[in-house]
Amino acid sequence: MLLSCGSKPNPKLEEAYQKAAQSFVADESFYPILDEELFYFNSQRLDTIGVEYVNEQDAVKRLMKLETWLAFTTRQFTPKELKSLQAQKYLPRAIPIAYDGLAIIVNNENADTCITVKDFARILRGEATKWGDIYPQSKLGTIDVVFDNPLSSTVRWCVDSILGGKEFTNPNIGAVKTSAAVIDYVERHKNSLGIIGSNWLNDKRDTTNVTFKKNITVMGVSRMDSATKVNSWKPYQYYLYNGNYPLIRTIYALLNDPRPNGVPTAFAHFCQLPKGQLVILRSGLLPRTANMNVREVIVNGGK
Repeated sequence: MLLSCGSKPNPKLEEAYQKAAQSFVADESFYPILDEELFYFNSQRLDTIGVEYVNEQDAVKRLMKLETWLAFTTRQFTPKELKSLQAQKYLPRAIPIAYDGLAIIVNNENADTCITVKDFARILRGEATKWGDIYPQSKLGTIDVVFDNPLSSTVRWCVDSILGGKEFTNPNIGAVKTSAAVIDYVERHKNSLGIIGSNWLNDKRDTTNVTFKKNITVMGVSRMDSATKVNSWKPYQYYLYNGNYPLIRTIYALLNDPRPNGVPTAFAHFCQLPKGQLVILRSGLLPRTANMNVREVIVNGGK
């Protein structure tokens, strides 16, 4: 793709490059944040770029097939993927841009709002299939687990980070198609438990990013053997920052653009520059490089 001095342009190579540079791909769970980034990026440029939201596996496949030069995922390149692209004279790189919390959501009528990482793993392994297996007083019956997509970043992260690479064995685990569909499903089913990226949860009306959508309940998650309100944390921005929230994942821009001045490269770098990091900060996620001012506030109870 990179033309040496004095060489003649190859129309077919140029056409292939431009076709792949028209848009990037991203895991669907990043839709809220990347649409914001794209709006600000395209508003200040003549050479704009589009986006197609797919599952994480398809995003990486498209990148490896050279159908796109940029993909947003929650993992880096594997050694095999790096070796393959480097053998083709490319210079692939993984750029971390933000931290996201994997959120566990339940129906508003579920009285149990705290869970341990250990019990979450028990659910995924099929060791706990009923709410009563974790909360003896619960009468909700079967735990109906729902993910956004069977090939999404949330599924892969849970398999890798929660189950140590082992597949789910719970027969009550299913998937819809999108994160929005997970929220809708949990809202309508009392016994359900949904897993989505935390950037889907912030209420757009709340500029402080300290409330979540009102139609579902976000569970507090604890590293301890027993979950209480004192030792459980929700995926608020500050708890991602100080490490209290245990289900944190990194968002990467997987870049394979052969042109250092290409639009895919420009967009990936925009996401890690101050303006792009500010968009991430305002979205409720944790920016990778932006400076954050943290202030301790002491609230005195009134009489």
